[in-house]
This record gives sequence, C-alpha cells and structure tokens, in this order.
Amino acid sequence: DAPERCVVKKGDTLWGIAATFLRDPWYWPEIWYVNPNIANPHLIYPGDELVLTYVDGKPRITVDRPGDTRLSPQIRSEPLANAIRAIPYDLLMNFVGRPQLLDKDDLKTRPYVVGMRDQHIVGSDANELYAQKLGKPAVGTRYTIVHPGEELRDPDDGDLLGYIGYYAGIAQVVDPRGSTGIKDDVTHLMVVETAREILQGDKLFPTQVDIGNDFVLSAPKNQQLNGQVIAVVDGVHVAGKFQVLAINRGKRDGLEPGNAVAIFERGEPVRDRYERGSLGWREYSTNYKKVQLPDERSGTILLFSVHDRMSYGLVVESTHVLRRGDLIAHPAYG
Repeated sequence: DAPERCVVKKGDTLWGIAATFLRDPWYWPEIWYVNPNIANPHLIYPGDELVLTYVDGKPRITVDRPGDTRLSPQIRSEPLANAIRAIPYDLLMNFVGRPQLLDKDDLKTRPYVVGMRDQHIVGSDANELYAQKLGKPAVGTRYTIVHPGEELRDPDDGDLLGYIGYYAGIAQVVDPRGSTGIKDDVTHLMVVETAREILQGDKLFPTQVDIGNDFVLSAPKNQQLNGQVIAVVDGVHVAGKFQVLAINRGKRDGLEPGNAVAIFERGEPVRDRYERGSLGWREYSTNYKKVQLPDERSGTILLFSVHDRMSYGLVVESTHVLRRGDLIAHPAYG
C-alpha cells in the first residue's frame, strides 16, 4: 500500500517517511535514489515531493524539489527550511541536555562540583559553587548539574557500565574578576535553578549540546545480535514510543548510530495443567509440565548514542510496553 507520491511536511522525520514506503524502514538506503542534479541530494526538505518509481523492476524513491525547473535567467533555489532529521531531535535534546543515563567512562573525565561557598554542604537556588575541569568558559555559560545515582550493570557478567543520572539543577559561570585567581582550574558558578540538593561530586554537562550530524537508517551488521534492555529513562519501569532506553551492547558488538534494534518481551513459563486431559485446578498436582511461551516482538529502537559496551536508543515504534530486562535482537530476527 505504499503511495506513489509523498510530500514532505515540516515536522516529518526520515523514519516516519521511510515507514510510509517500507514495512521495514531501516531498508531505506536500499531504495533511496540520489538525484545528481540537485544540490545536497542526500538531504530532504519540507516541500519536497518523493516519488516511487521502478528501475529494472526494483523500487526507487526519487525527489522532485520545487525550484528545480530551469528558468531564465538561470537560478538555483535552496529551501529555507532545515532538512528533516532521521528521528525527532527535539526529544533527544531533553535527554542529552539533561542526561539521565550516564556512561561510566564519560564520568571519569566529566567536570564536577568540587566545593561550595559559605561552607554549605548542599547547594540550592542562588548558592555559589566551584567546579573542576571546566577549563575557562565564558561568563554566563550555563551547565546542567547531574547527580550520579544507582549503578547500571551488565546482566551478563555484572560489570559496571554506567549510572542512573538525576537532574539536580543549572548553574551559570560567574565573572571571575572578584576572585584571587590562584587556581585557574577552579570555576566559580551561581546556581540559577534546582530540582534537588546539589552535592560535592555532582557532574556538569553543557546545557547547549550539538547532537552532531544526522545518521543513516540501517540494520546492525551483526546478524547474531543479542542482549537486554538495562534501563529506561526517567527511572520508570515501562516505556513506550519516543522514550529512551539503554541496552548492554555497543561498539564492540558492531553497533553504530542509526541502527534499528528489535525489542522482544520475554515469554513466561507456565504450567500445563491440561496435558493429561485433566480438568486443571480440579486435579491438583505438583508434576505439571512447564511450557515456555515464546518471546514476542514488542517494539523497535533507533540508536543515537553508542558507547563501547552500552548504547542509547529512542523508541520509534511499539506494540506493547517495553521493560527493563526485555531482549534485544537484529530487527529482521523472528
């Protein structure tokens, strides 16, 4: 039921557009045809019209762009709108700007709160604090303060992968002219917003984060991918569409940003009380045979941040709630 034509609208994502043409959107690179006569042919803009054609019997998607027609005098027209992204990046900004799942290796070098003015033990609104490892940021630069919480461990071997992060507040760099300047590596900040107490050792992250270039939709190269969901963002127990999950697989398992990963709900073991033709509860026995119900596909995540042993993904489709402990696999599995 793929349409022959589709007009790109503001707010569309590449994942959503690919899903209108393909049952499995991660195959998009195999049908996308780069128009050689268009500047930036890899990018798609609102107003572009995507056309489904067939070349040698194979489906291809091409783009008709307003302004491509030659006029007199000759001009080249470029859309004023930004190109669409693979997934809704405004949702990711909440996660990246206020990280809630923290990678272990990143925390080792992350700037942190080293002390507070006036001998305060905890920080709150309008308190002043000092940070290490920020370098020499400009006055007025803001940082998000995150408190490392519970450990995230690999369920396979128990190794520490990271921590749950709790948003503590925002601090702004203070003009250093009133300080002695003895320690160039210490930065003076003022707390401008708090959500919980700020403690020594809390980590600092830039409030303005560039997520970077967009990525290509793809399936993992590792066909035998297997692992688990180890955390759900916000510390909740279940997740749905457009929430962030962490999995215990990363670069060492062949994963990269843009990979689609399937999520499977674990099948439960049940006792078959009717195997022998009995009437179930009426004939009680402790020797009922156990039957393992199958694992069922419950959703798909698209990875946007991949570390050595763990990755973060945005839920792009779900048919059932997703939970910590759910299985992950190649999207073509099952």
